[in-house]
Amino acid sequence: MSENRTPADFWFDPLCPWAWMTSRWMLEVEKVRPVEVRWHVMSLAVLNENRMDELPEEYREGLKQAWGPVRVVIAAQQKHGDEVVGPLYTALGTRIHNEGRGVTPEVILEALDAVGLPAELADHAESDTFDTELRASHEEGISKVGQEVGTPVIAVPGSDGEQIAFFGPVVTPAPKGEAAAKLWDGTLMVASIPGFYEIKRTRTKGPDFS
Repeated sequence: MSENRTPADFWFDPLCPWAWMTSRWMLEVEKVRPVEVRWHVMSLAVLNENRMDELPEEYREGLKQAWGPVRVVIAAQQKHGDEVVGPLYTALGTRIHNEGRGVTPEVILEALDAVGLPAELADHAESDTFDTELRASHEEGISKVGQEVGTPVIAVPGSDGEQIAFFGPVVTPAPKGEAAAKLWDGTLMVASIPGFYEIKRTRTKGPDFS
């Protein structure tokens, strides 16, 4: 971590549009506050593998695509280091979400090429080689907040310096500039309150990638 910068650990699944929105906010936060994001993978496929019968059919169908991208990211991290995770996530998410192309072999190959990573990493989309590491990264994030939430998970310093983790914030579109800073300041504020757990309201808008 850079000196005098607050660490923010961020767990994401590349398939999740809401995690994507929150991640773009965190990149804005890095511009306006002394913050350094540390990127980690979690997996919607792992999160839901024991409750597939409870999920709507449309969501179950979507989860069929969930293994590929996150396996490629964890393989890249294992072979090329933590520093490639954020850039690869950006390259994947831009194509999957902003460009609306979804998860395809072409999208994965393009994303790898965009960040200078070898094309053979795409083979890991269909491989369980690094599933142990994937599950460990997922468990590290989800264990901080509990099994009843999803992605994204962020962990920030609490009042005593120990990490406090939350699901979210879920926001659309991603705030920029001073609005991004205010949301970050508020996140740190609620993290500083012992016993604070949740604020929530029903979403009335879908993801806005503008």
